[in-house]
Amino acid sequence: MDKTIAGGCFCGRIRYRLKRRPMFVNCCHCTDCQRQVGSAFVVNGVIERENIELTAGEPIVVTLPTESGRPHDVYRCGECQTALWSDYGRRGWLAFLRIASLDRPSDFPPDAHIFTRSKVSWLSLQGGAPVFDIYYDMAALWPAESLARRQAAEARAKP
Repeated sequence: MDKTIAGGCFCGRIRYRLKRRPMFVNCCHCTDCQRQVGSAFVVNGVIERENIELTAGEPIVVTLPTESGRPHDVYRCGECQTALWSDYGRRGWLAFLRIASLDRPSDFPPDAHIFTRSKVSWLSLQGGAPVFDIYYDMAALWPAESLARRQAAEARAKP
């Protein structure tokens, strides 16, 4: 990487750097995300957990309920409660990095808007990333390199 990709929490207690860019960036408009972040959507960068390196502090894990029933572990600063990343379904090897926690979040625009069936009515999505009522076919939308990275990370995680 030519530029360091770093981020952290609001109070500065937790800092991290990414060893690689996220594989794909989703802007999620589901009602779970809206409630969790107190906003119209959240922007998550899907990345292998092994590619997030803590450089200061240690997050706490807060488990939230979901409509799907799968566990949703949110890694937060214990002091300011900033959400840094999530692990949907308790996979352990895959993280949904909160792009807004990066020092340069504008460097990572969404690759897709998902769960727009519950998008707030006043938000207009024009141009740019493709829009999906629910989700998309990863094999059709993700770049081949990102799919290979995801498959490799999943394979490494299996006992």
